[in-house]
Amino acid sequence: MAIAGAYSVIAPAVPDWLNKGDNAWQLTAATFVGLQSMPGLVILYASIVKKKWAVNSAFMALYAFAAVLICWVLVGYRMAFGDQLLPFWGKGAPSLGQKFLVHRAKVPKSTHFRDDGTVETPMVEPFYPMASLVYFQFTFAAITLILLAGSVLGRMNIKAWMAFVPLWLIFSYTVGAFSLWGGGFLYHWGVIDYSGGYVIHLSSGIAGFTAAYWVGPRLKSDRERFPPNNVLLMLAGAGMLWMGWSGFNGGAPYAANIDASIAVLNTNICAATSLLVWTSLDVVFFGKPSVIGAVQGMMTGLVCITPGAGLVQSWAAIVMGMLSGSIPWVSMMVLHKKSALLQKVDDTLGVFHTHAVAGLLGGLLTGLFAEPALCRLILPVGNSRGAFYGGDGGMQFLKQLVAAMFVAAWNIVSTTIILLAIRVFIPLRMPEEQLIIGDDAVHGEEAYALWGDGEKYDPTKHGWNTSVYGEETAPSPYINGARGVTINL
Repeated sequence: MAIAGAYSVIAPAVPDWLNKGDNAWQLTAATFVGLQSMPGLVILYASIVKKKWAVNSAFMALYAFAAVLICWVLVGYRMAFGDQLLPFWGKGAPSLGQKFLVHRAKVPKSTHFRDDGTVETPMVEPFYPMASLVYFQFTFAAITLILLAGSVLGRMNIKAWMAFVPLWLIFSYTVGAFSLWGGGFLYHWGVIDYSGGYVIHLSSGIAGFTAAYWVGPRLKSDRERFPPNNVLLMLAGAGMLWMGWSGFNGGAPYAANIDASIAVLNTNICAATSLLVWTSLDVVFFGKPSVIGAVQGMMTGLVCITPGAGLVQSWAAIVMGMLSGSIPWVSMMVLHKKSALLQKVDDTLGVFHTHAVAGLLGGLLTGLFAEPALCRLILPVGNSRGAFYGGDGGMQFLKQLVAAMFVAAWNIVSTTIILLAIRVFIPLRMPEEQLIIGDDAVHGEEAYALWGDGEKYDPTKHGWNTSVYGEETAPSPYINGARGVTINL
């Protein structure tokens, strides 16, 4: 049978191992995940914080995205997906040479052997070049650091953050990625983390909470009143985050296959269910729906489904959405207020609840609901299944729990050591004068050309409004209405 011209081998740009559909989908999925961070989370962070911190919050995300990419191709990728150095860490090396990037992608330590030494699952070798895999995995590393930043917005010294990003990537993120995805000990033990419930979300939530402890709290006035400066723009960022998650979970199989389709559908089902449950709880207990609450519910649903997106049935995705919309709600709205530790640590955006709690919940629920037939589509360890399907499912749940403990412990220790080392040279928290002023003091820039920060007009403090004709005009007596410049015509 003749091969269509579009699929024929055209050396050297189209070798016989290249699947154009898989390559196109992987690059598209990588772009989706990249858009979640830049500009998705940049917009979300700039909008959800108090106006005086809009520029600083956006810049922390922007800087992390750029810094992670350079560190990733210099050394990070091969520490996470290269040859083994330790059971939980790969050998660091550059991913920049064309001899490395144009060859067929592979994860060297992913070959899984049975107890008798025979091969059970061959090495992971997607049908596209290494360059596609390097970039796809970079977007995951970048969003992890940006999610972590949500815990320390509004007070972390920007210079300390600039030092923290590459160090945490190298000494914390790569360990979790290699252990669970790159052929490390948890990968071969059979722990399931389909697309980053542990590697990304549990890690960012635990590390963010740890960082918030060492950096210290925001100003008392900021902790007491921290209204979003633009709710509608916040929704735009949240929408990019939601839609981008199709690439997040849909790209995890490394191919445009049926498992990717299952993952994309389950991702959206769980997110929608979680949002509705969180909103319903807000209405029942607070009397009104909250837009910020809906965004939080959306986020916990997306996080919860991530460890098992392509491995659970769609009815299970609804159950996971119901639990991700309620359990993190209880931890944030009820337990947070009763815990002295949670009250003491100033986690600005509640990343501990939306990512650590939801990520752990998703990992454990995957240990219950992972469907055997779906597991056979992608997992390296044969006969993997959730506890609800009998067999060795109970052991799978235990593996999920042990892996979560390892990831949490590593992030607590590594984050603490990194921040204590940085603190020797750079203060972790901004000085008081910068905390009082905000963006203008830190960056010499402000997000909006408006005075005040939710305060009423006071002519003795702010002076008279000046018209475009250079005339001073008295302020409007309707001081509770819209503010603006009065022009005499």
